[in-house]
Amino acid sequence: MSATTVADYEPTDRTVPSRARQRARYDRETVHSILDQAYLCHLGFVRDGAPVVLPTLYGRVGETLYVHGSTGSRPLLAAGKADPGLAVCLTVTHVDGLVLAKSAFHHSMNYRSVVVHGTAYQVTDEEECRIALDALVDQVVPGRSADSRPANAKELAATAVIRLDLNEVSAKVRTGGPNDDAEDLDLPFWSGVVPVAPAYGTPVPYADLAPGIAVPDYITAL
Repeated sequence: MSATTVADYEPTDRTVPSRARQRARYDRETVHSILDQAYLCHLGFVRDGAPVVLPTLYGRVGETLYVHGSTGSRPLLAAGKADPGLAVCLTVTHVDGLVLAKSAFHHSMNYRSVVVHGTAYQVTDEEECRIALDALVDQVVPGRSADSRPANAKELAATAVIRLDLNEVSAKVRTGGPNDDAEDLDLPFWSGVVPVAPAYGTPVPYADLAPGIAVPDYITAL
């Protein structure tokens, strides 16, 4: 990896891994690519002194991630406090392959992941909230927000959005095959990589869909 440049995220004590440091990445291109190819994250925070991790959708707009939920949800209520907000750790992971080695010890995965540390704050500006909700929809299916009814006033009132700026960020990437020990190479066991990739099925129209509405191009593109 090249030396840190002005375009990179600055490594911190929390973003430098204790193991396999050669897999860490701090450049924005890698981080944004990993984030933009997913839509499910895990949001970690502390509630009543105990750790909690929630799976949820997110959307990226520039150097900001948005997460939404009900106005009554506990993390969103905590993030709504003006000071200090909610300390969180957000992670996104892609599994690209199962790495099967000659020994059980060296089994692994090929993966791409991003970890974001920071303080999440509730979005109170209505225009930013609309931008965030569009980003959340488009994160899942690019182009969908322009092809659906936007949230009305009642729906906006029932929805809370939190923002997490991309300041303390790292990516981690593993590629390649198994790292077998030399003394194991002649063992009579299969070794290699089983690729893993997401797959989309044929779109199924809902029963009340009006006749003549075709599947949009942005869906067939998936």
